[in-house]
Amino acid sequence: MSKHSNNPQGSLQAILDQIARNSPEKIAVTYGNKQFTYYELNEASSRFADALVNYGVEKGDRVALFLQNSPQFVIAYFGVLKAGAVVTAINPLHMEREVEHQLCDSGAQTIVVLDSLYPIVEKISVRTQLKNIIITGLEGIDLKPSDIKTRLNVFNFRDLIKKTTGKSFGLQLKPNEDLAVLQYTGGTEGIPKGVMLTHTNLVSNALIFASWIKGTSEDVFLVALPLFHVYGMTTSMIVPVSLGAEMVLLPKFSPAKSLQAIEQCRATVFCGSPTMYAMLLASSELEKYDLTSARVCISGASPLAPQIQKRFMQITGCFLVEGYGLTEASPVTHCNPVDMTSGAVKVGSIGLSLPGTEARIVDLETGHKGLAVGERGELAVRGLQVMRGYWQNPDKTAQVLCDGWLLTGDIAYMDSDGYFYIVGRKKDLIKYKDYSVYPRELEDVLYEHPAVKLCAVVGKPDALFGEVPKAFVVLKEGAKITNEELSKFVNGKVASYKVIGEVEFCKELPSSLAGKVLIRLLKEDL
Repeated sequence: MSKHSNNPQGSLQAILDQIARNSPEKIAVTYGNKQFTYYELNEASSRFADALVNYGVEKGDRVALFLQNSPQFVIAYFGVLKAGAVVTAINPLHMEREVEHQLCDSGAQTIVVLDSLYPIVEKISVRTQLKNIIITGLEGIDLKPSDIKTRLNVFNFRDLIKKTTGKSFGLQLKPNEDLAVLQYTGGTEGIPKGVMLTHTNLVSNALIFASWIKGTSEDVFLVALPLFHVYGMTTSMIVPVSLGAEMVLLPKFSPAKSLQAIEQCRATVFCGSPTMYAMLLASSELEKYDLTSARVCISGASPLAPQIQKRFMQITGCFLVEGYGLTEASPVTHCNPVDMTSGAVKVGSIGLSLPGTEARIVDLETGHKGLAVGERGELAVRGLQVMRGYWQNPDKTAQVLCDGWLLTGDIAYMDSDGYFYIVGRKKDLIKYKDYSVYPRELEDVLYEHPAVKLCAVVGKPDALFGEVPKAFVVLKEGAKITNEELSKFVNGKVASYKVIGEVEFCKELPSSLAGKVLIRLLKEDL
């Protein structure tokens, strides 16, 4: 079994090069009925790098990837890095205004775009710095440049790779300083910020996480998380590449297709979100498939309700643990142990800080005073994975970085065993009169009710009390319950100042492709 690189100071592309040399015939990517070996992946990415350089891409330039999960994403990602450029990945759900902001803010002059998303790029290109557009199709049926009338250079992704040689450029990198990725946050404050992640940030995080989950080259990673999101990018792409393991790519998450892929490909590792696990639990297909190959499942992106965690393990027999991270930390900082025999998993906890990662709880007012065990404050982290800062935004950078410590914006506490617990986001804290109400506490109680499939609690403005908790709830198929019954169920389990003032039933909750409920969209409708 091949071992992953143990050099956190190396570059991302060097990891791929090493695996391709050591295990060239090992399957790297499975996508439908297509498979690519590590030799083929490495060769294609080198050829793509050659093409980028031929068309003017230089070291430090930003290259945008506007793609769904696909072999093209992986090839383009490593090709951009081999050219010495910086990846800025765009959410394929983004609309014109959002895509334009990211392209203009990053200064990207080259974009790799899915054919179905090209019309967005075509409309906004005149207002950006774009010079090159490279088009690809999920099914391998790429648009021909002659089909498109544009003022820009337009290329066919597949043709570029065929026409180049994949020569080596003798690129000189400083992994601790040179950016690998310019990753844009979800825009919780209205305007997305570019997070500057170096090669060392991402490599160190991937190697530590790979070791934490006891990964080997024999593992098979089910990749349903979107690769444009840093959670999927690190845990479901960089980690398996560092191990020389297989990635089974799904274009997007589907409960039925995910369950089918686990059985057919004998997937051993699955990183997902609480929403994904809730949807798997609610799927009528759940008991039809053999999931025994999955030795560990990780939940991240948002808090995992204890009820979902317990039920998933009981019903599937899969070992599900919660972890934690954020874009600014590449992203993983905490995770529960994955050893099924240790009994060390604490339901409701994000686990221990990863090796090489320091974590502490600080006061909410200044962010400098350390708090004692059990006290609630803001979680701060420090380690090799912490970003260099926000792109062209020194003021915002100074607000969250101090002496290498990153203020996460999450309210948490640590127990006497060193396990951490997330209580809620500072910005999502509900202020009822003079009391602080944490949405997660109410959401955990809601998930205890057998009729609840998905839920989210937000603070609704109130002239008398300041804010009152409002619950948005998606019921399981066929379930029936009234607002009053569900409110009574929750309010009988919490203090009087925490009671839910209103319940709204929904067909679905707005969420990102990573499965994170978009609280800001719920608040906009209050």
